[in-house]
Amino acid sequence: MKNLWQNLGTSFFPFLSRLTAWVLVAMVGLGVWLGHPEHALAKRGSGSMGGSSFRRSPVTRSNPVRRSSPSVGRSSRTNVYNNYNSYYSPAPWVPFWGGGSFFFLPSFGFGGGLLSLLVLMAIAGSVLQFFRGQGITTGEEQVTVAKVQVGLLASARSLQADLNRLSELADTNTNSGLALLLRETTLSVARHPEYWAYVSSAKEEAPFSQAESCFNRLTMTERSKLTAEVISNRDGIRRQAQGNGVLVSSDLDDPSEYIVVTIMAASSRLSLRSLPAKVRTAEELRQSLSVLGAIANDDLLAVEVLWEPQSTAYTLTATELLTVYPDLLHV
Repeated sequence: MKNLWQNLGTSFFPFLSRLTAWVLVAMVGLGVWLGHPEHALAKRGSGSMGGSSFRRSPVTRSNPVRRSSPSVGRSSRTNVYNNYNSYYSPAPWVPFWGGGSFFFLPSFGFGGGLLSLLVLMAIAGSVLQFFRGQGITTGEEQVTVAKVQVGLLASARSLQADLNRLSELADTNTNSGLALLLRETTLSVARHPEYWAYVSSAKEEAPFSQAESCFNRLTMTERSKLTAEVISNRDGIRRQAQGNGVLVSSDLDDPSEYIVVTIMAASSRLSLRSLPAKVRTAEELRQSLSVLGAIANDDLLAVEVLWEPQSTAYTLTATELLTVYPDLLHV
């Protein structure tokens, strides 16, 4: 029994001392982390800026068909009604060729009148179908919602600084300010083609009445991928978390490799029609950035720009990049 206790003490107490040391180290590390929560924000903290002018846009976003009504007085309408059985005006004739002769369809009755109505409906349907095929709409205006997401190599750290500076200066409460924000962002990304590594894109068209919901759904999907928004400038409201994450990374941090910039926009008319449906190559990415940056002030309805990490001291590892953004394709 004595030997058993000796062996137990020899093996157990060293293990207990090592366990205690590990617990103490963990507690110290946790205390440091809690004392400096900005380190956690810096690691996966992001920036965001943008705004929407859907509510400020003109109400006349559809092309209603005006029906002209004759200015006939009450007595005139009554007189026409009373003389209904004695008079009717002939409808425009519709010729039918058969047997080498013509005949005309009267306006009333269940014979030629019904047939002429069916013929006119068929013609109207064909014309409407033709207009739709040509992209011409006689109803509500269509809005294009698009997203272009770029994964850049860590060497493009100056891009983070450009976006941080732009978020401080951008006017996100006016159409002209949003258009300038979009142009400057696309220009900053376009200046670093040698660092483009991954790309993802999406494009969708919706009626104006549904476009805001479509855009909000897209932005919420992308923003939900972010751990924390350290700085934001949205609809004229600027926010910044305590400790903006601009810190010097230590040697114990995992090696990092990538920066992700996401650009989303909604535009009326034909501004985004030439945007590729799916961006897969560097040339298509260059074209997409050019199209986004060229949207006119009056056509722009909403913009959202996200970048991660926000801090110039950090980037994303390859594992983080592909885990958080699985839709990215290698350029």
